[in-house]
Parts: sequence; C-alpha cells; structure tokens
Amino acid sequence: MKALISVSDKTGIVEFAKELEKLNIQIISTGGTYKVLKENGLNVTEISELTGFPECLDGRVKTLHPKVHAGILAMRSKPSHMEQLKELGIDTIDIVVVNLYPFKQTMLKDSVTREEAVENIDIGGPTMLRSAAKNYQDVSVITDPLDYEKVLEELRKNGKVSVDTNFYLMQKVFEHTASYDTMIFNYLRKERNDTSYPQELSLTFEKVQEMRYGENPHQTGALYKEIGKCEGSLTTAKQLNGKELSFNNINDTNGALELLKEFDEPTVVACKHGNPCGVGSSDDIYKAWKKAYTADTTSIFGGIVVLNRELTKEIAEEMSEIFLEVIVAPSYEKEALEILCRKKNVRVLELPDISVKQPSNSYDIKKINGGIIIQSIDSKLLDEDNNYEIITNRAPTKEELEDLLFTWKIVKHTKSNAIVIGKNKQSVGIGPGQVNRIWSTKQCFEHAKELIGEDASKGAVLASDAFFPFDDCVEAAHEAGITAIIQPGGSLNDKLSIDKCNEYNMAMIFTKMRHFKH
Repeated sequence: MKALISVSDKTGIVEFAKELEKLNIQIISTGGTYKVLKENGLNVTEISELTGFPECLDGRVKTLHPKVHAGILAMRSKPSHMEQLKELGIDTIDIVVVNLYPFKQTMLKDSVTREEAVENIDIGGPTMLRSAAKNYQDVSVITDPLDYEKVLEELRKNGKVSVDTNFYLMQKVFEHTASYDTMIFNYLRKERNDTSYPQELSLTFEKVQEMRYGENPHQTGALYKEIGKCEGSLTTAKQLNGKELSFNNINDTNGALELLKEFDEPTVVACKHGNPCGVGSSDDIYKAWKKAYTADTTSIFGGIVVLNRELTKEIAEEMSEIFLEVIVAPSYEKEALEILCRKKNVRVLELPDISVKQPSNSYDIKKINGGIIIQSIDSKLLDEDNNYEIITNRAPTKEELEDLLFTWKIVKHTKSNAIVIGKNKQSVGIGPGQVNRIWSTKQCFEHAKELIGEDASKGAVLASDAFFPFDDCVEAAHEAGITAIIQPGGSLNDKLSIDKCNEYNMAMIFTKMRHFKH
C-alpha cells in the first residue's frame, strides 16, 4: 500500500506517518511535508521521484501528474484500469492525506495583498482530494487530523479501511473543498466590492457548538460562525459563567446586542423573546441600568441584559436579586463577576468590542420552505445626512427631540407592528408584533400604566416603525399624554395625522425611512 501525504496543517502528521510506516505502508510526500517527515526519521519518497518530473513554477506544479492521479483514480475492480496502469508503469495510491493551503488564515490578515491571497489558492490539493474522494471504494482520503486514529484502527484490525468509512471520508472532502471554494468566492466579491446578488449564492460557516435542542425541545440546533473576525459578535464572546447558551438565548441576545450598538452613551438593554422590554441611557451606566430595569420589572424576569460599559459591583448586586438568563458586558469589575458567578446557571459573557457594528454590506438571511430570502442588513437609522422633517406647526423641544431619537432606535429593533414610547431616555412602553398599529399603540399605554404608573405616558414621546394609516394612533397618543411623535410618514392619509397633531399642539417629525422587523 502507498500513502500520499501533503498537508498544510501538520497537527499529528508525524505520529500518523510513523504508524503507517509500522504497517509497511510506503509514504510519498511533497515540499514542506516531505521535509518535516524526513527530519523526524521517516523513510519518505519525494513526489518528484514518483512522477519523474521536478516540482516547478515555485511549487505551483507538484502533484498535477498522471502518475499521481491515475494511481488514485484507477478502479481496482475494473481489469481494464489495472491493465492500463501496468502498461504505463503506474502504481496505485491507496491513502491520500491532504489539507489545503491556509487561504482562510491568509485572507484574514490585516495587511494581506491580493497577490498573497491568490497565491494561497490551492490547486493540486483540491484536485487530489476530489480524485481520491471520487474513487472512495478503493482509496481512503483524509482531510481532518481528527480522523487519523479512526483510519489507523481499521488498518490495524482489518488491513484496510472499510467502504463505509471511506464514504464518510468522501463526504468530509466535499464539505472541506466546498467551504474552501466558497471562502475564495466571497473574498473575491469583497475585493471587487461587489454588492450585487450573485446568480448562484454560496455561503460558508464554521460550527461553534451543537445545542441540547433548538427553539423547542423536539427540535435540534447548532451555532455556526461566519468565517472572519466577527468583531462585536456574540460568536466571539467569552463565556465566564453558566450553562451552555441555548438556541433561544443566542437569538434573543443577538437582538439585544444589535439594539445596544445604536447607542454611544452608557446604555442598558433588557430583552425578552427577541423584543426589548426595557432600555435606558444616561451619563452613568448605573443610572442606565436603573432606567432599563424599572421600565419593566415584570418582563425582565428570565430575560437578557446587555450593557455597553463595564458592569459594576453595584449593578451586579441588584442583578443578583432577580432571575436573568444571560448578561453581556464589555468587562466586569472583579467584585461584580464574583457576585454574578454565585449563580451557577446564569450565563455571563464578556464581549470587549461590544459596540462594534456589523459591516453595512452584511446579509440578513431567512430560511423559507424550499429556499432562502436574503437582504442587506438594516444598517441605517436615518438617511445619510441624519435628516428628518418637522411637519407640524410646533417643532419638538430639545428634550423631546432627544427622546424621539432615543425611541426611534428602540422601535427599529422591535418586531412589527411596533410602537415605543419613552421619556427622559427611558423606555416607558413597548408594543411589539401586533397585527395592526392601533393595538400596538394601546398596548404601550396599558403596559406603561400597569408597570410604571397612571401618569407614565404623560409628557412622553412616541415612535412608530411605519406610517400611520389613519389618525387613530395620534388620537390615542394625545389621550395618553404624548407630546411628540416620530414616524416615517408616507401614508395617503398623512394629512389626517398632521392635522390631528396640530389640533392638539403635538410635534411630529417624519424620517421618510421605515424600519419593519419581521
């Protein structure tokens, strides 16, 4: 038997090759792998000795030769194939161990040039892998060092690798090469700044973890990470305490983080079932926490809390008094972490670059039956110049405008139909996901009254993620004590809402930008 070994990732390769040698398997190798094996005392045949042709073009051509690929692809059960090999003086190759040039590591380097990236596109490696995988009945092909021992066990026990194992290894080859080619494809798109939607879309992700279950216990689930730095992403957070994150934990926490990234000042976001339930901003992170907590002391139970400043001992002491599923902060005071970790199940995560936003050219992808729908992420809050239009007789006061923009950030990240009311940079009522806008509006006022008090909505402002189709929401807002409104505008009935605001001396501004979230 012969084994051809050519690996970029040399983890465990010397030990694996030594075990092959003990089994009297002849080893053929290339370039750097040949050198490493030779230096470790293995009896290795260099690829050029097999092919009778030297490596050339700075190593670009090493294994692209009939003596390599015919030896791999020949079907042992087909007499005509074996006769041809004999006539051509070619020996079979029974084991192929290849992993590819480190294109991923190269493209992720900060200073990488296009020429350097292109030079790290492997040609011979994928060709050998595909050849060996196609002939899986006769050839064992290994891309993953974790499979070395599995192959060795079967070789020791049976003198060969089973067809079932070879079929499994074949699957891993095409998983590996598909991901590799997709990385190259996406690198080239970014290099060309290509923002079009390709005719054939390929995406690749790396598995971070499998989950105990998905959204419900009868569903399975896993977390995958984009290939890249993913700054500010939950996939790069360091877990300091608690159980493994669940599917719902990850989905809800991601939503909370995306809202948090809208704020530069100290801010705390509490989230439940993918919707914010309490948001507070201030000049001090403790004050922000108090605003977020007191906005809805009921819904925060079993919820997610994220902060964009260091979590202090004072905040930790108050958090420890309630049941929280997940806490995420850029850092923790030592005493704060000790307090939070007393609860063994609460998931405490550290994300130093928590405020870093997704690149604006990122995709938002949703699975549908039979396909996916894809769009650019909603990366804007207002237009390019942060414009809005005052369309009522009365302009908002400075304080009202600050609160209008505060609630506009929240409503952007609340499920549609969404209405948010706020006052003094605190969410007062959040009405998500209703099938009509007036229900969302009334829900806000009812929750505010129940959770904060009878006069909670008086002097507050209101944000709507889409236009008012009628003036009923303005009427309800006035009755609740709302003084100013922010909404996209664009309804055929805009004048009805504008007139109603003017009648009640309410200020209203149009953003001319909708923020549906489904």
